[in-house]
Amino acid sequence: MIRNPWKRFSRPVTAIAVAGLLITLAVPVAASATAAASGPAASPPVPVLDWHSCDSGFQCATARVPLDYRQPDGTTISIALIRHQATDPAERAGSLFFNGGGPSEQIASFPGEYPQFPATLRERFDIIKFDPRGFGYSTAVRCFSSQAAESQFFSALPPFPVGPKQVATWDSTYARFDALCAERNRGLLDHDTTADVARDMNLLRAAVGDPVLNYLGLSYGTALGATYANLFPATVGNMVLDGNVNPVTWTTGTQPPFMRLQSGQASAASMTAFLDLCGQATTARCAFSAGSPAATREKWSTLLDRLRRHPVTIASPPQVYTYADAVTSVDLGSVADWPDSAALLQQLWLASSSATSAPAGPPPVPGPSPVYTGPEQHFAVLCPDTGNPRNTAAYTADARLAYSEAGGFGLQWTWTTEACADWPDGGAPDRYTGPWNRPTANTILLLGNTGDPALPYQDSVAMSHDLARARLLTVEGYGHTEASNPSSCALGYEVSYLLTGALPPRGTVCPEDLTPFSAPAG
Repeated sequence: MIRNPWKRFSRPVTAIAVAGLLITLAVPVAASATAAASGPAASPPVPVLDWHSCDSGFQCATARVPLDYRQPDGTTISIALIRHQATDPAERAGSLFFNGGGPSEQIASFPGEYPQFPATLRERFDIIKFDPRGFGYSTAVRCFSSQAAESQFFSALPPFPVGPKQVATWDSTYARFDALCAERNRGLLDHDTTADVARDMNLLRAAVGDPVLNYLGLSYGTALGATYANLFPATVGNMVLDGNVNPVTWTTGTQPPFMRLQSGQASAASMTAFLDLCGQATTARCAFSAGSPAATREKWSTLLDRLRRHPVTIASPPQVYTYADAVTSVDLGSVADWPDSAALLQQLWLASSSATSAPAGPPPVPGPSPVYTGPEQHFAVLCPDTGNPRNTAAYTADARLAYSEAGGFGLQWTWTTEACADWPDGGAPDRYTGPWNRPTANTILLLGNTGDPALPYQDSVAMSHDLARARLLTVEGYGHTEASNPSSCALGYEVSYLLTGALPPRGTVCPEDLTPFSAPAG
């Protein structure tokens, strides 16, 4: 299966595998519905939720919502929800909806994520996640009969293409993929944008009886939150957006969206910081250290040159690593994982020192998933939302420019949306492109890390200016989102805001708790 950098940075809360998630949800195939030329019409009925026990201590339900909000009484689809009720019912403050990023399925990881919420929030809120339309346990976009079939289809693709031969394979594979998905999912693909998900979320808010939406959105979840805030400004409660998309750049432009967001440059800058901090540390703290920042940067450059010429195989388990594999193997999104990434780079360095060519081998087999989660579900939202180039040649030209600006990280982020070149464009009429400054009932709290490798800090600054009522809390540190790179200072403000609406003072800057490659506390 291909590796997508957006998805790599989209799970800021550590996902814990949940064996035996017991959820029984109906997932009907959506019938096609023709969109009217006008905007959303009469209000659709509020879904009735029949909550039942699932997993251990959680409850699940299924909501029926319109496929096409221009036809609120027409075809409906299923939205799957999971929640954990407030542990102190006497002090219950309502519901807190949570989106962990993506766009991706949400439910399967929630039982593992839930214990990481502060106890105060668990006491006061019913915490709710739902699989957005097109994903997971909800009515889903699906292009293959199984995950295995999809993995086999993409088995010839590297993490991103390098050189004309790989580019040609990439182009032809995605052209076939797009045609297959269009054939099998047309009805749902016409109505699978972030704006559609925001309208679903407004119905779910009403279904749980909340007059306003309290919401925590991470990464892509900030785009969903901003869209909701401007479609339904009067029902915005306490909303936290962490690791922000610039919504104007996200929805408008001619280049691939992550070039517009400068994600490649952000990743390259984070990699430079990774190498500099590694070079200042001992090899006991950072296995890839060459004794100084300059020497460690040179070591990384040499490793990439070696892997361009000769891929290598490392054991446990045996896996072939190419230039593209090395670029995508460094988990810049979580500072706590930087030492593990450094250890892997050192393994590659030692293996590459022999200068022997590695035989091509099969890609790693993905682990079992409790529900089908193919990349088409991601593209079904991403492509209509972001206005990608509609021809493959543009991606080749943009990739050259991105490489000149950010090296391999520029290639990584640019190629991740080439599936959008031939993706069906029926969903475009549903997308929301602004305005982004509609006055909301409450001020929205934004968090942005200064060293974010996926959505650079300036995107959070831009979001703070785009929204009519927003307060930016800056986190001085690395990694994608505060949720994935904790700051006790920022978390204190965040919890206080969610419980009371109290905002941090303007210009507040909080330090990150963990210094990369530092000695463990205690």
